[in-house]
Amino acid sequence: MTLTRLAAARRLVVKVGSALVTNNGAGLDLGAIEGWARQIATLRQQGKEVVLVSSGAIACGMQRLGWAKRPKSVHELQAAAAVGQMGLAQVYDSAFLHHGLHTAQILLTHDDLADRKRYLNARSTLTTLLELGVVPIINENDTVVTDEIKFGDNDTLGALVANLIEADALIILTDQPGLYTADPRKDPAATLIREATAGDPALEGMAGGAGTRVGTGGMITKVIAAKRAARSGAHTAIASGRETDPIVRLAAGEALGTLLVSDTAPLTARKQWLADHLQLAGRLLLDQGAVDALKSGKSLLPIGVVSAEGDFERGTAVACIGPDGSEIARGLTNYGAGETRLIARKSTAEIEQLLGYVDEPELIHRDNLILR
Repeated sequence: MTLTRLAAARRLVVKVGSALVTNNGAGLDLGAIEGWARQIATLRQQGKEVVLVSSGAIACGMQRLGWAKRPKSVHELQAAAAVGQMGLAQVYDSAFLHHGLHTAQILLTHDDLADRKRYLNARSTLTTLLELGVVPIINENDTVVTDEIKFGDNDTLGALVANLIEADALIILTDQPGLYTADPRKDPAATLIREATAGDPALEGMAGGAGTRVGTGGMITKVIAAKRAARSGAHTAIASGRETDPIVRLAAGEALGTLLVSDTAPLTARKQWLADHLQLAGRLLLDQGAVDALKSGKSLLPIGVVSAEGDFERGTAVACIGPDGSEIARGLTNYGAGETRLIARKSTAEIEQLLGYVDEPELIHRDNLILR
């Protein structure tokens, strides 16, 4: 296997999981954090830009509060995050200062990326920090999130950040050597996958599910994150964070862990923003004719919409659902929910008669639509 794709990467996102940050829940692993700071400093000296996405706030807070088991209550999780984030930020800042690097703490929620203006502001902030030579350290804002706005895991967050800053590569460090053909703890015949295409449906079946007792992810979240990162052209490496200098070795092109390659052209900024929506304002149920039209690159017309679900406004992101119940596309609608219900199954020529005006002839223009 060759990892020359990673060797050519100039902008990287590195994600480290809770098990690594906290040494499986025993407390912050100062040696590991210092090692990551040293490796990222080495990459900076090579002219590479690096953003670090770090889990560990909740696990660190649990350790400081003396909790052996991850709580289920949202308020207790938020409290643990608030306590743990203080220690996490202090340790990272100290570790990077030893190498002459400043850090910036950035806490994100889904709302920050779902709103177009805030999405662009987050992008501008991150790119400016990189230009200044600062290492951004990103975590989900666990102190304020609720189930409705959680990313769900920092693998997803890492992929979204890779999309946001148009990174060349995403490196996910975990407590496993990489992705196997089956769970090696249950199947002794399982073999390590060295290289595959991000988004290959077969990978999700191989990835399994559960994460560690101190985290929320698992290998399946990493496979899905790689698929998401590939939309902006980023390749993803999944490797053990317990290897010696894994960040430097991967960035140098060494064969380590699993490489999931992006083989798709990067999306435009607007379509990338659409792709990154994890929650949508509503759903449009389409007939097969509309599905075929979208797949051929056409816009969505009202006549192809069977019904509309949800209470959405003009300009918000909605899902387009095919007859089989699967999401075909998502896009920015030109009409609100009430208007959409009035013009559904009607021809474009009837819009003015039904609404008294015509905003746009299409319900969703193809430039504001992305296939799933």
